[in-house]
Amino acid sequence: MRLGITVLGAVLCSFIGLTAGVAVMSIDLGAEFMKIAIVKPGVPMEIVTNRESSRKTRTLVAFRDGERQFANQAYTTSVRFPRKAFWYLTHVVGRHFDDPQVQLYKERFPFYDLVKDEERGTVLFRTEDGETTYTPEELLAMILESAREYAEEFGDHPIKDAVITVPAYFNQAERRAVKSAADMIGLNVLQLMSDNAAVALNYGVFRRKNFNSTMQYYIFYDMGATSTVATVVGYQVVKMKEGTRVETNPQVVIKGVGFDRTLGGLDVTLRLRNHLAKVFNEQKKTKNDVFKNERSMAKLLKEADRVKQVLSANPDHHAQVEGLLDENDFRAKVTREDLEELCEDFFPRVIKPIEEALRISEITMGEISEVILMGAATRMPKVQEQLTTFLKSSELGKSINTDESAAMGAVYQAAFLGKGFKVKTFNVKEGNVYPIVVEFEKHRTSEDGSESSKTVKRTLFGRMNPYPQKKVMTFNKHYSDFSFSVGYGDIDFLSDLDKKSFPQLLLSNVSLIGVEDAYKKHKEGAEGKGIKAHFRMDESGILHLDKVESVFEKVGEAAEEKDESAWSKIGSAIGGLFGGSDGKDKEAKVEDSDEPSESTEETTEPPSEQEPKQKEKTDEKTEDKTKEKTKDKKEKESDKKEKKEDKKSKDGEKEKDEKKKDEEPKKPKITTIKEVINSTMDSLDLPNLSKDRMKEAKKILASLKAKDKEKMELEKAKNELEAYIFDSQDKLSQDTYVKCSTESEREELNKLMSEASDWLYEQPDDAKKDVFIKKLKSLKDSLKDVVRRVFELEERPKALEALKSMLNHSFHFLKSVKNLTTTDDPIFTEVEVTTLETLINETSEWRSTNLKEQKKLKDYENPKMLVEDIALKIQALDREVKYLINKAKYWKPKTKPKTDDKKKTNSTDKATNETKSEESKTEKAESKTEKAESKTEKAESKTEKAESKTEKAESKTEEAESKTGKAESEPKVDEATTQSSESQEEAPKESKSDKSTKKENKKDKETKDTEEETLQIGGSERIKEEHTEL
Repeated sequence: MRLGITVLGAVLCSFIGLTAGVAVMSIDLGAEFMKIAIVKPGVPMEIVTNRESSRKTRTLVAFRDGERQFANQAYTTSVRFPRKAFWYLTHVVGRHFDDPQVQLYKERFPFYDLVKDEERGTVLFRTEDGETTYTPEELLAMILESAREYAEEFGDHPIKDAVITVPAYFNQAERRAVKSAADMIGLNVLQLMSDNAAVALNYGVFRRKNFNSTMQYYIFYDMGATSTVATVVGYQVVKMKEGTRVETNPQVVIKGVGFDRTLGGLDVTLRLRNHLAKVFNEQKKTKNDVFKNERSMAKLLKEADRVKQVLSANPDHHAQVEGLLDENDFRAKVTREDLEELCEDFFPRVIKPIEEALRISEITMGEISEVILMGAATRMPKVQEQLTTFLKSSELGKSINTDESAAMGAVYQAAFLGKGFKVKTFNVKEGNVYPIVVEFEKHRTSEDGSESSKTVKRTLFGRMNPYPQKKVMTFNKHYSDFSFSVGYGDIDFLSDLDKKSFPQLLLSNVSLIGVEDAYKKHKEGAEGKGIKAHFRMDESGILHLDKVESVFEKVGEAAEEKDESAWSKIGSAIGGLFGGSDGKDKEAKVEDSDEPSESTEETTEPPSEQEPKQKEKTDEKTEDKTKEKTKDKKEKESDKKEKKEDKKSKDGEKEKDEKKKDEEPKKPKITTIKEVINSTMDSLDLPNLSKDRMKEAKKILASLKAKDKEKMELEKAKNELEAYIFDSQDKLSQDTYVKCSTESEREELNKLMSEASDWLYEQPDDAKKDVFIKKLKSLKDSLKDVVRRVFELEERPKALEALKSMLNHSFHFLKSVKNLTTTDDPIFTEVEVTTLETLINETSEWRSTNLKEQKKLKDYENPKMLVEDIALKIQALDREVKYLINKAKYWKPKTKPKTDDKKKTNSTDKATNETKSEESKTEKAESKTEKAESKTEKAESKTEKAESKTEKAESKTEEAESKTGKAESEPKVDEATTQSSESQEEAPKESKSDKSTKKENKKDKETKDTEEETLQIGGSERIKEEHTEL
């Protein structure tokens, strides 16, 4: 039994090891809350609950008493000790210290000690000790690590891959910062997905059948805790390549995005908090100002958030805080009208993101199918009122879960990108919010010999360009090493506050080394085709420079020109229509890469106009058929003449073309040469963490994680020891433990437990877990004998009953085995039978003797008959019986040997078979004769019946003759008799005409009867003669 369990455990462990990397997760990283979803084998797309069983977790980390806190535990710390808890980190991650958003963060949370990072120019959070500092990436990494722990505990599965959602307005630096935070904890980011794209994907996945080849437009309006984003998306079914196949799948494309970074629920909560603080100061319950007390303001912020949520559904509510300041309670009534007055300048900004999204997408409001709300702040009645008046619609779309839709869409994308899952394809094309341009210097030499330079800009990725995408930029007329810059384009669409976040539009400066060497190397015999820089914007919206190469074309030997195909001719014609090359070299041009990440084709099916045209043609043919016949004869003669003339002209043209081909020179063979150019990139934007700082950050996070793990194990050891002490003290007073122990033992054990309880509470906080583990082990050893007696007392009757039933079963089985051994071909041997019999006898004897000894003992004494020994006896009997049963199940009897008298037996068998067949034939003949005799008896009875009928008919005729004799005297009867005599004379005439046909019918019937009876009887001559006589 134990061996089977260990083998099963080993198999399960090996299976878990094989599928360890299959599970994936998503993190909807919001400013105030984050939602986590998981996909693993057997669990498709499910929201993760944290340790408090909540489906959403606060994006918050706190440090208190040397340990980290997350979720609701950290939130309680933020109310009591605001400096020790850090949240709303997405406001400052990936931003310079002088950024306006960082200054706004300081105004909202003045109690944080923010320091400038001199190396990178970013923000650092200084803790209360005055020495320890953390970057926003490190704090964000701690929150992401807690999210992964929740997912692993929920799914009971290790997780390494994830899709993280970020706001759509995040720029390059902010996206890189979030990705580096995930790298610190070893979390592989499959994609940084914009939250609006994740919501659109979640909406479309469950409505796949509603989309077709025509584009359908929707608006998703998201008002969250800190910002508002309006997105115009389009759904369409397109053709896309998947390997070598072309499949039709739905696709969602981001068409336009409008946003306001500071328009969110936090702004409303802060205004309500300040209003409550003013009301408390006006009550004059204390001389101190509540605005100057950090803890009091944190309490009011928590209460303001609660009141705001209540006022979304109720017209008024009371705000109340116990012990707000100087042990004074606070209570005030707040109405919805008061809240709307506080936010007068807030609500007119609600519709501006929608206007911007429609403007950039170039789509009118009439083309929008539905406006769908998401985000907690959209629950405010005034916000919905503003939207309905602008949209001129009575209803707004509320068909998605505002809290969980982004996490569910992101986890679907994670399953699609991850390994081990087969998911239906739903393509997502996000839109680039900030345009990307390339700047370089263009040098010119005038006729005087003077050189002049000019800065040239070329758009690489325009605004709302879909990504992921690859592009190639070609620099012509560059024969020496040069450099170019990559940065943001026109940002006039941003607000004044957002423009200040871009003090410098340049992202990086790229220097190319080796251009001149490559030109000198291939100068002779090759023509330069420019320097090609390969750019890529990946799935996360991050820009990459993959490679730079110098391209040359070398002319080789002449090669025979192949005939151009029809497709190449069509392609060249289309290229000419849309602005082909005019033979002039351009300084720089941007083109799509030859290796796009995903090629898609729209499935726009043109209306089939051929069918009605064909019908019209057939109708015309049928109508004009008669007219054409008359014309055909005249036209045939003229056609013959024209054909002869055409042949002569064609032959002449062919001869001319052949002469031209012979005269024209053959085109030379061109080979393309590519030389890789070394490139160095200097970041002008927010620099990434250096390798040394990244290693240091990983070490810090690993040490904090180890401390947290040690702390959890210590708490677990303390809890186990405390629970064992209370449980043991309770058990020692129970009846079973009283029976199985003496009074002195119980007194000693109770004393030991009370001492252990006092010892537990006297231990310092920094005690090691091994101390508590050893203490628990010593207590268990002291109570071991009593626990064993209780166990034996409770389980021994059950074990004895099982042994008794096993003995009865084995005894009856032994009887049946003995019966099977008496046959000529026994199944079991004598040794097997005797071993089973001896085992049964020995077990029954052991049972009886040990029962007698056990009854002599008392309950508080150590038992002699153990449950473990009884189980071993049962196991031995069961093993022996199962062995014999399996042998009987697969037993086969022995085959008898072949004898030499086989032929003799065959001959005797044949003779007996022949005699048996003759006897059966005679029996059949006798049965047939009996049947014939019965038929003759039936025929005789029929003849007797016929004779009786003839006698009756004769008596009737005699009566009729007597009646006629009486009627001769009457004159009227004479006429009747004359008529009857005439009819009698006519009757024989008719019988003569039909006599021959009746006889023939009788003969046919007789022959049929005879044939049927001969078939039934079987052909006996004697029976045939009797039948003909009948």
